[in-house]
Amino acid sequence: MSKRDHMPSRGPSQRQLRVGELIRRTLSEVLARGDLHDPDLSGVSVTVGEVQPSPDLRQARVNVLPLGGQEVEKVIEALNRNKGELRREITRSMTLKFSPELKFVADTTFDQMDETRRLLGEARVRRDVEN
Repeated sequence: MSKRDHMPSRGPSQRQLRVGELIRRTLSEVLARGDLHDPDLSGVSVTVGEVQPSPDLRQARVNVLPLGGQEVEKVIEALNRNKGELRREITRSMTLKFSPELKFVADTTFDQMDETRRLLGEARVRRDVEN
């Protein structure tokens, strides 16, 4: 084991954050223009919430959610089916040594925020917060 194996994770580097944001913007633009010719994506507005590149930038987890949260699985399957074309668009618009392999997943941050709001609205939690 190397010394690095014993160090706690520090979170994403500045480079990972910067690349993730560039990928997010590029994917958002491509999806907004409707450049993908897939019937499962036709007329569907998709929000790209966050892109989390791996430390070596060879892979990226893309958190997405269709507007209104409708047919999430169907949209994610369609995006994963078209990830080669989306990857080419990223390569075209960015200068990276490697174009990252994309993996699309459902963005659950909105659900987490709703649950947090619900919990903060409970009387017993409000009492604890106010004291």
